[in-house]
Amino acid sequence: MKALLAVDVQNDFCPGGSLAVARGDQVVPYINSIRDGYALVIFTQDWHPPDHASFASNHPGARVGELREVNGVRQIMWPDHCVQHTRGAEFHDALDVRPQDKVVRKGELTAVDSYSGFLDNDRQHETGLRGLLQQQDVDEVDVAGLATDYCVKFTVLDALQAGLRVRVLRAGCRAVNLNPGDEEAAYREMAQAGAQVV
Repeated sequence: MKALLAVDVQNDFCPGGSLAVARGDQVVPYINSIRDGYALVIFTQDWHPPDHASFASNHPGARVGELREVNGVRQIMWPDHCVQHTRGAEFHDALDVRPQDKVVRKGELTAVDSYSGFLDNDRQHETGLRGLLQQQDVDEVDVAGLATDYCVKFTVLDALQAGLRVRVLRAGCRAVNLNPGDEEAAYREMAQAGAQVV
């Protein structure tokens, strides 16, 4: 079975949010327009505690965008975002999320970030997404969402590692582009790993 996997389409990653992706809200109508073509739709949701290790505010002297080592893992310092039970962590108001859809939360542990919808960045803690896909007999996923060069990319790479066939839907993705060219580099990396970029 094929599933649609929509990554982190949350208020904080859309214009006006604390970690806004340029034109991030443009993925919403696209995802809404294709979702009826899938028997299963899964949304990942960044869901951080307030004292999360990725927040620059929790590291004295840290600057947003700076790279630090945190608990043995290289970590970009981000502004506070997608804090549990806040409006920023909620899905975009216009996103068509239905009661039968599955939601997989990630980044819930204080000490480690989770770009991928499958695993935390230390590769030790699973989110439950892989088990859900196996339970539903999913062998193929189409991936869209935010942001191309971080959470989408790492979700795609882990989906491939899990043995899934993966298509990346460019029309439904937008990038942070912390460094110029990050978006195209992410698409190249995903394609080289075996994803079909369409």
